[in-house]
Amino acid sequence: MSDVVIGPDGLARPSWASTDPLLRAYYDTEWGMPVRDERGLFERLSLEAFQSGLSWATILRKRPSFRAAFADFDPEVVAAFGPAEVERLMGEAGIVRNRRKIEATITNARATLGLRDEHGRPGLPDLIWSFQPERTPAPRTMQEIPTSSPESLALSRELKRRGFTFVGPTTMFALMEAVGIVDTHLLDSHRRGSSGVWPS
Repeated sequence: MSDVVIGPDGLARPSWASTDPLLRAYYDTEWGMPVRDERGLFERLSLEAFQSGLSWATILRKRPSFRAAFADFDPEVVAAFGPAEVERLMGEAGIVRNRRKIEATITNARATLGLRDEHGRPGLPDLIWSFQPERTPAPRTMQEIPTSSPESLALSRELKRRGFTFVGPTTMFALMEAVGIVDTHLLDSHRRGSSGVWPS
């Protein structure tokens, strides 16, 4: 048995990506593809934190507003946000107005800058990708997809040690799935192996 759904286009996707056009496009073009740049990873890290306790569809629909509110997730700009910017963001109807998550995003922007080396080169990509496991899951059903791993737990601990917050092991596993560090596409999905990081 497999949990894939065959769409009108003849392609197999998990049920969560089979009906909503926005989720389907995200699944087909972005989810699970490698992200290796500082800004891209800071954005994904931030959005995964905002998603905690909410549906990913909610976050995805608000993504343009998040990008506008957080200066396209430029960590240098966000790191300079202070109390006035927090209050501005709390009044921004297009995003998730959660003070702790907004403040965590600012904290994480500052921690991201703290990972840069003495020449200003980004360190966040190397740190996150250093937790890539030796093997990736091979799920046939949604129930076989883990929600955390030893690597996501280790990444969570290291990021917290470096000053990051809202980076628990489940959130970090979701990040690892989203940016291609692990491939949790179902075996029968048309996207399995599409990242190039792992064989299909």
